[in-house]
This record gives sequence, structure tokens and C-alpha cells, in this order.
Amino acid sequence: MPELPVPLPTAAPGEQAADLAEWVCADPMRRLVALFGGTWPAGDLADVLQFLDEFSARHWDFRGGRERPEAREPDLDPDTAALVLAAAHALGLVRPVAPDRAAYAHLVVLGGLAHACVRRVAYAAHLLRAGLRVSGEVAVLGSFRPLSDWERRTLAEAHLPDADTEVDVLDAAVRQVFGVTAPAQQDGLDAGHPHHSWSSRTYRPAGLPPVRVLAAPSSEPDRRRAHTADTQRFWAGHAQLAPGDAVLLVTAPIYVPFQHCDALRTLAVPYGCGIDTVGVDPAVADLAALPEQTLTPGRYLQEIRSAIRSMRALHTTLTRPA
Repeated sequence: MPELPVPLPTAAPGEQAADLAEWVCADPMRRLVALFGGTWPAGDLADVLQFLDEFSARHWDFRGGRERPEAREPDLDPDTAALVLAAAHALGLVRPVAPDRAAYAHLVVLGGLAHACVRRVAYAAHLLRAGLRVSGEVAVLGSFRPLSDWERRTLAEAHLPDADTEVDVLDAAVRQVFGVTAPAQQDGLDAGHPHHSWSSRTYRPAGLPPVRVLAAPSSEPDRRRAHTADTQRFWAGHAQLAPGDAVLLVTAPIYVPFQHCDALRTLAVPYGCGIDTVGVDPAVADLAALPEQTLTPGRYLQEIRSAIRSMRALHTTLTRPA
């Protein structure tokens, strides 16, 4: 029987560092390091996180700075692949879980690859129609990242509308899933470059909370596109988060640990809000016709590395002198 997932860090002030250690130093992580020839380091949590960051860069980074669809797949023997998948299960990257609460201040849908954008928006709508209460808004977060040829082929094969950017896919999905045609409010800045530009469109579907589709600029526009933390931080400034607000994030199960810790760093720590993060449940009937990517041991290793890096950044934030 697979191990129960290791608990993720919580948003409780004063407990996040201890929660980080529970995930980072869990037996599945130790076994994974040993499987790839590593020796667990001595030292405190900062030392362990530095080791894991450097170790995973050597052994589990298959992107090499490229976008996720361009990552290479490692050649793993069947026994190693099985152990990697077991570790991914135990570390919480495989099985979807239901939201902890019946009500939240905000529901946040994180963007991603084109097919994932469509699935996450559809799952958010499913949660709302199944009774999840949201007192604030549904925020659908992305950027002006251009779609790859692979993403556009995926949309075409699923008979979904073509799009040029991530936020185009999110906007089209919101219109279709929530049955809206035009935004009630919109704002933005066309700065002539996708890393600098932003947009905001708010829809008002009947009987549901307002839905805001937000494209964020990059915090380092000369170096890269906007990433997850940029979109979360940009949205927080628009939503006027308050201490004690409960926020539910929707992503894919494989990204839950890394995007949850990004949200703790960018939302929970500065704003004092609570964070729950869930992955799309593929068993939901509304998602059956939507495209789904096959996940591999290499993909899981890559996202375990993403979680390590996110947790290291969170630990740095938590231990930084006031």
C-alpha cells in the first residue's frame, strides 16, 4: 500500500519552518537521494535545503532552463522508475485531495500549459457548482507567455479554440465554462513586450462569484517571463488580501507542493492569509473530455526539484532578520 502523503507546510505563523523540515527531511526524500547516489548531509535545515537544491540540479533537472514541454525524459530502469513514482506519491505529487474547508475568501486558479489551464478552470467551476462558497472572487492567474507549437497542437486535437498566449487560453476557458461573453470590467497595460505588460478582465457569471482573469508582468522582465510567484503577488495587490482570509489554490497534483510553498511565501507571510492548495481531480466527470498530459518519472523528479527550490526560498523568507 502506498505511503500516506507527507503533510505540506501550513500557513500558521511560527510553524512553517518546522513544517518545512517535516516534508524536506521525510523518509521518501531521503530514500530518493540515496537512490541517485547521494549521502544525506549533516547540518541544519538551511544546509539540507542547499544540498537538495544542488543535488537535484545535477540529477533531476531535465529542463535546463527550457519550458516544461521541452524537458528531456531520463532513461530510468523499471525498478528506479517505480521507486521514483512511490516517492512522488508519498511527497504529495500524485493523488488529488478535496478542499479542507467549505468556504473561502478567494478561489485562485493557477495558469500553466494550455491543456492544464482549461482543466483547472473547469475544475474550479465544478467546485463552485458542487457547493464551495467563495465570499470574494475567483482569480484566474496567468501571463502573456506565448504558447508553444506543442500546446497549440494539443488544443487543436481536443477541438478547443486556438490561442496565442497562456492568458488567452484562460480567458477562453472562463468564457466557455462560466457561460459569460464579455467582461464587466477590464484594465491593463500594453507595454510593447509580454514581460512588462499586464491585463485584468472581470466577469460576473450569474449566481457565482466574480471571476477575474489576470495576466501578470514579470518581476524580472529583462531576464524571464512572469512565473507563479509573480502572478500570485500581482493578484494579491489587486485583491486587497486581509489577514485571516482563507485562499484556495487550484493547480495540478504534480505542482501542489511547489506552488503551495510559493503561495506561503508570496501571500501567507506578507498578508497573513491562510492557504490551501488542491490539485485537479481527474475523476470529475466534467473533465473527462479535456486533454490530459501523461506524467512520467522524469516529470515527477523535475517537480520534486521545483518543490525543493520553492521550500528553500520560503525558508529564506522565514529566517530573514526583520
